[in-house]
Amino acid sequence: MLAMPALFAFLHHLLFLSMTAVLTMQLVLLNQAFTLQNARKIRIVDRLLGVSAVLLLVVGFLRVFHFEKGASYYFQNGAFHAKLTLFVIAALLSIYPTIQFLRWGKSLKQGTVPVVSDRQRRWMRIIVHTELTAIVAMALCAALMAKGIGYFG
Repeated sequence: MLAMPALFAFLHHLLFLSMTAVLTMQLVLLNQAFTLQNARKIRIVDRLLGVSAVLLLVVGFLRVFHFEKGASYYFQNGAFHAKLTLFVIAALLSIYPTIQFLRWGKSLKQGTVPVVSDRQRRWMRIIVHTELTAIVAMALCAALMAKGIGYFG
């Protein structure tokens, strides 16, 4: 049982890194020439992002409620609230690109490159950049939490 907190901390960090890597892949793909193969890769990467985000949230809340310092500590910590807020903002921002990627389904099934305007691609890149910025800020919040900074209880 003593190893469980360490295992869940490891999983939490691994999923956090996975989200960062997947967002970086998404940004790289959005900056490349838009091809059929590229569009298919973007959709796969977006699914991986969704899975990573959901698992990160589940593992994170398992840590909050069953391991570490306990829920009362985290829910009385401003850095924790900031971290969750940043996560929610990033999740909400990711809706726009995901909807765009889902709309490509019919074109991809027909073997044609989806029509994506320069404006749409620019917005998707801006959103992914913003999500990556939120991830950096979440890492800062995690470091602050670990040191007890932001605790108001």
